[in-house]
Amino acid sequence: MSSDWISISKKVQYKENTNVLEVKSGNYTYSFRSEQVPFKKIVMLNASLIGYISELDAENLIVGVSSPEYIYSEKIQNLIKEGKIQYVGNEQKYDVEKIISLKPDAIFTNHVASFDNTYELLRNNGIQVIFLDEYLEQKPLEKTGYIKLFGKLLGKDKEAEAKYHEIEKNYNSLKQLAAKSSVKPIVLANEMYGDIWYLPGGKTSLANYISDANAHYILKDNNDEKAVTMSFEEVFAKSSQVQYWVNAGSHTSKKEMENVNQFYNKLEVFKKGKVYGVAHKVKQNANDFYESGVVRCDLVLQDYIKIFHPELLTDKQFTYMSELK
Repeated sequence: MSSDWISISKKVQYKENTNVLEVKSGNYTYSFRSEQVPFKKIVMLNASLIGYISELDAENLIVGVSSPEYIYSEKIQNLIKEGKIQYVGNEQKYDVEKIISLKPDAIFTNHVASFDNTYELLRNNGIQVIFLDEYLEQKPLEKTGYIKLFGKLLGKDKEAEAKYHEIEKNYNSLKQLAAKSSVKPIVLANEMYGDIWYLPGGKTSLANYISDANAHYILKDNNDEKAVTMSFEEVFAKSSQVQYWVNAGSHTSKKEMENVNQFYNKLEVFKKGKVYGVAHKVKQNANDFYESGVVRCDLVLQDYIKIFHPELLTDKQFTYMSELK
């Protein structure tokens, strides 16, 4: 066994020795003995991590989930209906007794500081709590790379490696395809909440997608890995040349957007350009863009290329995006 750390991203690495699998995730380190992994029973506390489980066909390992209304996967919804997956609370409060009674080998969750006492309680009952903050990853393929760690922990190494390489190959060939276009449209993203517009910083995953899709994002020179806040006036001043507006929430029409904010119709792109939301795969509160889209960066990139360079992908349908009329 190799004793070197294998790096998925700056935030996540793992290392295998003869009988121990070590994992580093953010500020946390875990050490699993060979008799502890692969896990047979897991609890998922975040819909955004579920995409990895689905991609590995490992849904049958899940014994509990929180906030099932945010889970898009039909397979998981059916397992919940059949009582094979239990409801263990929501982001306000987890049902600790229920979780303990399910005797999971591990819980996967994003780290939420206000739940530290709950995590401690679960650990004291011999349950592994594994923090994976995939939403902090800004390079699409590194976010996809978490599937390799899930493969190690769930005994699906080969499937995970194969999936990752397939997605990586698709992503890179799509990126090369986009680069062939001599047109580089100007792009605006996200929407307003109240009177503040939250634009993705220039180093966020959305900015990376737009760049890989060979388009020019209006904040591409910004260095933030998080959202940048602007007033409508600031965005208005920057967006006179914008041709495409993407990730305009999960609205279904321009009319609906205008009802939320009448300022939008002052923007040239709203009047004359094209506006796209991420509502193509939505069931009530669940949006597959935030579930399978976390893993399938190739399909997300394909959608952006189809928006900015439709002539390059005439044979493809949208997976997550839809145009607002």
